[in-house]
Amino acid sequence: MTVKELEESLGLTPVCVSNPDREVTGAYVGDLLSWVMGRAPADSVWLTIMSNVNVCAVASLADVACVILAEGVTPDPPAKTAAETRGLNMFTSTKTSYQLAKELALLGI
Repeated sequence: MTVKELEESLGLTPVCVSNPDREVTGAYVGDLLSWVMGRAPADSVWLTIMSNVNVCAVASLADVACVILAEGVTPDPPAKTAAETRGLNMFTSTKTSYQLAKELALLGI
């Protein structure tokens, strides 16, 4: 599944979509940035409620396909700029991380 297909399937709100054709092969849920940095698989969807610029650095280091900010969280302005600069795919959703994870599982991710 591509990032664009994921956006449509989950009804996500785009923040920055730099590579809509990137393939998504897994998912990771976590908010402790140092933990995510060492454990999130490349090409995965990262679900988090963290919304600062450090999320962009970790997403780049982990090489995730996209970041979804759950529970209505929106990135602060420096994070949005960093996502655009780094070429990240970032979305927001009003759903909880649990709800999003369930939907991802139903999609086979």
